[in-house]
Amino acid sequence: MADILIVEDDKDIRDILKTYLVYERHNVYECENLSEMRFFLKNNKNIDIMLPDGESVDELPKIRTINSELGVIIISAKNTDRDKIWGIESGADDYITKPFNPKEVIVRIRALLKRIKNEDKVLNYGTLQIFPNNYSVKYDEEVIDLTSKEFEILYLLAQKPDRIYSREDIISRVWFDDEYITDRVIDVHISMIRSKIGKNWIKTIRSVGYKFNKDADLIRKG
Repeated sequence: MADILIVEDDKDIRDILKTYLVYERHNVYECENLSEMRFFLKNNKNIDIMLPDGESVDELPKIRTINSELGVIIISAKNTDRDKIWGIESGADDYITKPFNPKEVIVRIRALLKRIKNEDKVLNYGTLQIFPNNYSVKYDEEVIDLTSKEFEILYLLAQKPDRIYSREDIISRVWFDDEYITDRVIDVHISMIRSKIGKNWIKTIRSVGYKFNKDADLIRKG
């Protein structure tokens, strides 16, 4: 069971989503517009997933500063590749276009909740610690603020540091083969991870993909 906020100006759409979500035993909250959403999020910090419409994309970076662990699935009538890439790069975990099948939304929510609530073991590499139970990272005892997708990429690579992951591998495992996610999206996320924990932790394997460097601490201290 999760706490889920629907942000949508179309009442019929809100009602359809709410019906399916309540059937899944989730606690559902509704906002009709951005001002209601801002007020709600300011006063409710424990929401697990938000389902905003496409007009909320510009709000995502600000929302992430308030709650970096919030899962976000955009549901939008904007269906160009540019819109979808912008939504993901702004901090959304997933992007669904209208019209949509409510059952697909439920499946994607299940997948996102599974990732958010993952309770696998903590990964330790020197002074870098990766905590999958709450999507947090510490480096030199400092908490590093990663988006959920940045975390999932880092965790994917760090679980098997001897394996090279192609961009297609990452898209398949983190975005479930979403056809609208491009190599450029992966490169941007990798660049953001490096800017936050240092460039040595993820190696670029030319013409192949990316690999986690478990000895990055030794390079830094050597």
